[in-house]
Amino acid sequence: MLHSWHSLCIAIVTILIITGHHTDAATLDDWRGRTIYQVLTDRFARTKDSNADCDVVHGMYCGGSWKGIERKLDYIQGMNFDAIWISPVVAQLPQTTGWGEAYTGYWAQDLYALNDNFGTSNDLKSLIKAMHDRGMYLMLDIVVNHMGYAGEPEDVDYSVFDPFDDSKYFHSYCAVNADTNQTNVETCWLGDDIVALADLRTEDEEVQELLGNWIRGLVDEYPIDGLRIDTAVNVEPSFYPEFVKAAGVFATGETMDGDNSFVCKWADAIGSVLNYPIYYPLTRAFSSTQGNINDLTMTINTNAINCNDPTAFGLFTENHDVERFPSMTNDTALAKNLLTFNIMGDGIPIIYQGQEQHMAGVTSPWTNRSPIWTSDYDEDVDLYKHLATLIKLRKHMVAKDEKYTRQTSSVIYQDYHSFAMRKGTDGHQVITLFTNNGESSGKYKLDIRRHGYDEDTPMTEVLTCEDLKVDDKGTLVVPMDKGLPKVIVPKRLLEGSGLCGTKEHAPIRNPPPTGTSDSDPEASETGSASERRIDLISAILATLLSILLV
Repeated sequence: MLHSWHSLCIAIVTILIITGHHTDAATLDDWRGRTIYQVLTDRFARTKDSNADCDVVHGMYCGGSWKGIERKLDYIQGMNFDAIWISPVVAQLPQTTGWGEAYTGYWAQDLYALNDNFGTSNDLKSLIKAMHDRGMYLMLDIVVNHMGYAGEPEDVDYSVFDPFDDSKYFHSYCAVNADTNQTNVETCWLGDDIVALADLRTEDEEVQELLGNWIRGLVDEYPIDGLRIDTAVNVEPSFYPEFVKAAGVFATGETMDGDNSFVCKWADAIGSVLNYPIYYPLTRAFSSTQGNINDLTMTINTNAINCNDPTAFGLFTENHDVERFPSMTNDTALAKNLLTFNIMGDGIPIIYQGQEQHMAGVTSPWTNRSPIWTSDYDEDVDLYKHLATLIKLRKHMVAKDEKYTRQTSSVIYQDYHSFAMRKGTDGHQVITLFTNNGESSGKYKLDIRRHGYDEDTPMTEVLTCEDLKVDDKGTLVVPMDKGLPKVIVPKRLLEGSGLCGTKEHAPIRNPPPTGTSDSDPEASETGSASERRIDLISAILATLLSILLV
């Protein structure tokens, strides 16, 4: 009997050690209500204020840091963001190459060391603690597809990689050609003769185990709340379920493809992807007054048909890999429509640093990655305030309607230049109108009928605080002007939002489950998850020992 109890003790403790990892970590449902601000760490904020020039065109480090991000949390939170996505943190290839330096973080060489260009371990822990103290989540960018080497593929010295220090961990060289087949995309190498991106054999059990151990340890050491997985489509979908399980936190993947029937294979495997199927028709629809609205509304519908849960996707309109919207058009009304869809559409909204400043930039020579500090972090600009209002409304609706983020939007009106969406459960639905008529357009009215509200319901347009009303025929008549979007809710639902003259209820603080709120980062952040797990194991051990001694 004693032997049986002894075996039981060992079994229980073993299970706790294995499965206790981040059992209280942020889940998809936790992330649904969040709004993410994407930071390119090297280009967001320096440790000390400085507007000194840096060589963006040639891809050199510019001096952004984790301490810099921490110093500017007020700026980010001033727009009501409650999550931040930062660049990869691991050590990169150290050389200056023909493409510049590894400032983006996608040319990793040592998974077990930090990129000291961004700061120290304590700096990163301090940032995470500061964010958690504010109730904010941290999303970390990572790469599992490849390792980076400064040189030609045939010259790669595998010994510089940690932990993948042997060629056995990598596919034999062949260049990726996306026009051939998906096997080529998953097993061949990205990069070129300047920077080789050695492709990991993620289908091999040993590679899977090494990557799983790494991400488990990283999340334990730095209590992050979510992952963004780079080049996710270059790794077979079957790799991800166990990897995400090892991480123990929510993850979303990059799949730069507009075919939702293809992309959703990775959404099912990871749990979420960035919504490129919407991004392409969305930017086409609003980058010109002749944009194709029908293409966008059709994609909204096919996303819902071809994907199990598009409300779990990351919804974005800019990032560091695509041209900035103001480089497509300088029409601010079109930009406001785009941003309004970004916040009020289906999915977890993601805004790229500088969108609020209407920054322009292209992908060659990567001026879309210019430092934001040249804007002086101006909080008085129109788009900064526009985003702050939209995000405040979204957070309010999430608090009012627990099913809001899981509801797929339905298109309830459409013409050649405009469309309207309804989102939310009955009685809590938000009606949003979009148009690509542009800032030079005049006044007109849209009659919206499939809104779901009763006759004579008092309504408020949130961006202008204009009072509207459903008429006695059930029509919501919406005045349009200067090509601006409209966001409409029942007047009664605005109570407690702090919008349009209403008093704001005190926010309910829900600190991230992986964070702590006291003591220094060196002590609390390193051990927050591990210490809780050890305390739990210790308590169970004590109980079992007392049973054994009876």
